[in-house]
Amino acid sequence: MVDTIYAPATAAGRAAVAVIRVSGPASGEAVRALTGNLPKPRQAVLRTLRQDGVALDDALVLWFQGPASYTGEDAAEFHVHGGRAVVEAMLGALSALGLRLAEPGEFTRRAFQHGKLDLAQAEAVGDLIDAETEGQRKQALGQLGGALGRRYDAWRDLLVQALAMLEAAVDFPDEELPEDVAARARPGLETLKAEIDVALADVARGRRVRDGFRIALVGAPNAGKSTLLNALAERDAAIVTATPGTTRDVIEVPLVLGGYKALLADTAGIRETADDIEAEGVRRARVWAEEADLRMWVVDAGEFHVKHSEHHAIVRAGDWLVVNKTDLVEPAVVAAIREQTAELGLHVVALSAREQGADPIRAALTDHVVQALSGAEFPAATRIRHAERLGEARAYLERALAEVDDVELAAEDVRLASRALSRITGRIDPEDVLDRVFSSFCIGK
Repeated sequence: MVDTIYAPATAAGRAAVAVIRVSGPASGEAVRALTGNLPKPRQAVLRTLRQDGVALDDALVLWFQGPASYTGEDAAEFHVHGGRAVVEAMLGALSALGLRLAEPGEFTRRAFQHGKLDLAQAEAVGDLIDAETEGQRKQALGQLGGALGRRYDAWRDLLVQALAMLEAAVDFPDEELPEDVAARARPGLETLKAEIDVALADVARGRRVRDGFRIALVGAPNAGKSTLLNALAERDAAIVTATPGTTRDVIEVPLVLGGYKALLADTAGIRETADDIEAEGVRRARVWAEEADLRMWVVDAGEFHVKHSEHHAIVRAGDWLVVNKTDLVEPAVVAAIREQTAELGLHVVALSAREQGADPIRAALTDHVVQALSGAEFPAATRIRHAERLGEARAYLERALAEVDDVELAAEDVRLASRALSRITGRIDPEDVLDRVFSSFCIGK
């Protein structure tokens, strides 16, 4: 028999209201036991909650008769006063009735199992709860509304149509079918492969919106990286001294730029050193910078000819060159630096972080992040799991298109491509994958 589960749906702590959710076959009995009767479905009523005749609280009670509920089961909500004692008393009363405390994500898992959400939508529930920025909210809400599922279903329909043509050629060779029936599947498969190619190229955007656009401040010691970090963070996140090499480890600061999450990192100054601790800091700086979405090389305008030569070999086109301490040099020096670096394909920003703060660079950074993370179409993948399944589907399609002389093999690969897409939305997926997806949720969701 299916357990009836319960859990607080609101965060622990002192609050005006706390919501406690119940789902499962005994939900109605629990409502009757605590209130004396079962209210009309989907209508909030004020009731006194009692356990063995003792009043626990006055609360709003909602009863949802399955399948018209979040989980698809009979369910209920108790909106009680948010004091810790009230919540603990309610949880104790539900436990005494034989209900079980829900595991993390169990309510949403039941919604998935009852067909109320596909797996991509279920993942979006967690993303929406965790959303900290407008960009994250929009992406999660679009995914929760079924945007990804509809796209994958449309692709799967194309595969089903192609598979029908291929299987007809295999199963009914003697029937009066068009001679090119198998060949007619090819244009649809080629179109789908091209669309998946675009989707795979766009994978990083969806993940960056979720996890944050990574920006690394790199360069030689004492170039002003920590000063710039503090200016952008608008707080003293990093220690600033005149002693080179003050920063030994990566210091990460979250920012919101244009409604998108960004992660800004101050790194150890890159130079050769015999100090083991500083050398480890330099190694970590290089690793973080290599994985960053944007690298900002901060250089001292007055020492550029020395500092630039130390990291010239690892600068790449698209990096930013932040010429700092411009208040200490003549304008001609900055102009010369721009001229010397023109062939490197760098975006050059000149400023004095100490005198001007972050204003000269914040607007440019915001424009860059918005351009990188916004898009005309909804991202086709927001998690590594999605990208892996899309990659599988593409590989099977590529193989099917190459198997022009063996229709049976082509049909099998099209079938496998369809299964790969189905696993994204959870139409078919092993239990361990579902465990990983829902274990990241909070209790009560």
